[in-house]
Amino acid sequence: MSTLQEKIDATVAVLKQATSEFQQVVFANSLGAEDMVLTDLIARHQPGITMFSLDTGRLPKETYDLIQEVSQQYSIPLHVYFPDSKLVEEYVTQHGINGFYDSVENRKGCCFVRKVEPLRRALKGKDAWITGMRRDQAVTRGTLEASSFDADNGLQKFNPLLEWSNQDVWAYIRQFDVPYNKLHDEFYPSLGCAPCTRAITPGEDIRAGRWWWEDPAHKECGLHSHRSKRNEQLVLTEGAAI
Repeated sequence: MSTLQEKIDATVAVLKQATSEFQQVVFANSLGAEDMVLTDLIARHQPGITMFSLDTGRLPKETYDLIQEVSQQYSIPLHVYFPDSKLVEEYVTQHGINGFYDSVENRKGCCFVRKVEPLRRALKGKDAWITGMRRDQAVTRGTLEASSFDADNGLQKFNPLLEWSNQDVWAYIRQFDVPYNKLHDEFYPSLGCAPCTRAITPGEDIRAGRWWWEDPAHKECGLHSHRSKRNEQLVLTEGAAI
């Protein structure tokens, strides 16, 4: 079993690989615990990697507090992307402000408007992007690779924390005094929009608080759906921390 330092070294190696192979590398920061680890590692080891986050317009107050804290503590600017207001207005007119509760289709439509479309703008012109996804976060993430071509977005994708456990993440946060979303202290291991996230109880899966009214196999927002380079059929491989 790898030690925390060995996992840190492996993650830094992936970050260096990304910047050595690609010019425009961007980190999609969800502001969850994993991504705060990556924020700290990038700031320490690869500050040339740019960073952005998505403000869906329905984030919890604690997430906005963390956005402010990140901007004050780290020298790397956190660029925030917002949904297209016209698309949001059209969605709400058609489905209602909370129409995402009505069906998986409606919920994914909301995720598209508030997350996927802004993500595409954030990735435009970039050569590679980085996420904080881990293999043990959800049943939909078992086939992830540390580096693979994201055919849906047309650029390389890196998952440097792939083999980290939840314990590794929090050990790093404690050791390096990394800021984190205070909702984690209230049993919110996975964070998203306020209406779609709840606290979990002991023994529940760490993703149980996301879209809890849906089947686990459907718990994806579309940020990380992709066609592999070998198979152009759309394959849903993992959900988003972001």
